[in-house]
Amino acid sequence: MAPWTYPFPPLYPGTLLKRYKRFLADIELDSGETITAHCPNTGPMTGVCHIGGRVMVSHHDNPKRKLAYTWELTEVHDTVPTWAGTNTALPNRVIKSALEARLFPELGDYDEIKSEVKYGRDRKSRIDFLLTGSDGTPIYVEVKNTTWAKDTLALFPDTVTTRGQNHLRELTDLVPTARAVMLYFINRGDCTAFAPGDSADPEYGELLRAAIAQGVTVLPCRFKVDPQGIQYLGLAELQLDPLET
Repeated sequence: MAPWTYPFPPLYPGTLLKRYKRFLADIELDSGETITAHCPNTGPMTGVCHIGGRVMVSHHDNPKRKLAYTWELTEVHDTVPTWAGTNTALPNRVIKSALEARLFPELGDYDEIKSEVKYGRDRKSRIDFLLTGSDGTPIYVEVKNTTWAKDTLALFPDTVTTRGQNHLRELTDLVPTARAVMLYFINRGDCTAFAPGDSADPEYGELLRAAIAQGVTVLPCRFKVDPQGIQYLGLAELQLDPLET
């Protein structure tokens, strides 16, 4: 049986010249053309933004778009040359497709999948996915894109994230009347383990460990990314002991 894969549209190779204003990247395509591509990633892109590095972009014919190209992949070299995903809008689309394919046995049986459902103490937050278990139990699934790595260890977050901290608090509040799941989308195929990024946000690490202790499920999902598509590789090893600095 072929492994589950989420396909990419045709991608075009190039070299990163500059990233600026968070959402813009100048790229020289292998064809010789220099373009400005949309960079759908608001974070610092630690370890995956290398001037002069190899990248892949997609092209879109929609006349309503300001920029025809989107930066999709970047080549990283932490261990061996590996493609990493840079489009943070993509993981939720991939996970929705994977949920529809019932790809994660850890979630159990469920009958319904809803996206962007309001929840939390003040109902101002939105969960990425709300599943209805076959026994009626609600299953809340939050997805976090993960590309920062040290050797083969994926880390999240790569900067202080008060929003991410709040997500952990709200997921913890759901237990035990509902299942709460934090799904880390490891958007590169060279990582075999996952740990909280304590050096970037120590409070997030403390909250994650506390959430696990109180019943929140953590799924560090490995994905191999290349210009053909995104392939699910299974779960990474979860490492909760603080890293030596």
